Amino acid sequence: MPSNYETLWTHQRYAVIGDSRNATFPRLTYNGLKAHGKTPYAVDPGAAQIDGDPVYPDLTALPEPVEAAVLEVPKTETAAWVGRVADAGIKHLWIHQQRDPPEALDLAKQRGVDVLNGTCAVMYLQGGYHSIHKWINKLIGKY
Repeated sequence: MPSNYETLWTHQRYAVIGDSRNATFPRLTYNGLKAHGKTPYAVDPGAAQIDGDPVYPDLTALPEPVEAAVLEVPKTETAAWVGRVADAGIKHLWIHQQRDPPEALDLAKQRGVDVLNGTCAVMYLQGGYHSIHKWINKLIGKY
């Protein structure tokens, strides 16, 4: 039976949220979703395009609703983005490891957003050295 972490990737449309003004955009997650036949929309207030694809400055600019979001912004921005995710009606959210302050997790719970956190999204979407993370997490029961 798949874990909650695995079932997040069964959706079709995702917002992949980054802020390239303050950190690198999460291209591995974005491209991993594309490689799996999903429709990711890049959301980044600091970029016009990612790998030739259009980028949207915020969730309200997306061309269609998404079913889930992956959030990889600086920790100081996480809570504000959780609020935006909830405002957009997105119920499934992945917050990248070490970018999940307690106030952001509390806000998500208050707003009814199902959050997955504490690990790296890329190990579910890419092979290579990320497979080692997957193996270790399966071994310790965090996959």
